[in-house]
Amino acid sequence: MILPRYRIDASTIPGAGKGLFVDEATRRGRIVVAPDAIDRTYGFDEINARPELAALLHTSVRWFEDRYTLSPDWPDECYVNHSFAPTALWHLGFIFAAADLAAGSEITVDYRHLLAPGQEEAFRDAATGAPIVGFGWDESLRRTTAQLQSLLG
Repeated sequence: MILPRYRIDASTIPGAGKGLFVDEATRRGRIVVAPDAIDRTYGFDEINARPELAALLHTSVRWFEDRYTLSPDWPDECYVNHSFAPTALWHLGFIFAAADLAAGSEITVDYRHLLAPGQEEAFRDAATGAPIVGFGWDESLRRTTAQLQSLLG
């Protein structure tokens, strides 16, 4: 569920296709996206072991530890793009504004928090050309918890 007014439009990130943009000023630390209608999670090994799930790996998002959701229906939340200098913070399925955002800002997160440990995204970071490789759970949780604490002061 996306909380501020928003629109889906052409991304400002080269090669990214469409992106999610807030249509209202959003203050630092505010929740931009909250989990909604998550009825099932899967272990990463389970996804890889079942061909019908493995075919949906490109729609997977890590929520916690080794638990992932699959979103083949591609809701609007899926238009949040990757950046190593994101405008928002992914933390346990919530997306928080990483700074005060002006209306029209594109929402981006660091995909390394959404991928399995060592899983490499099929594309590279548009700004740096560097590979996007998933963090281990402990590292991801430490980083996002520290960033959230900083955001909330």
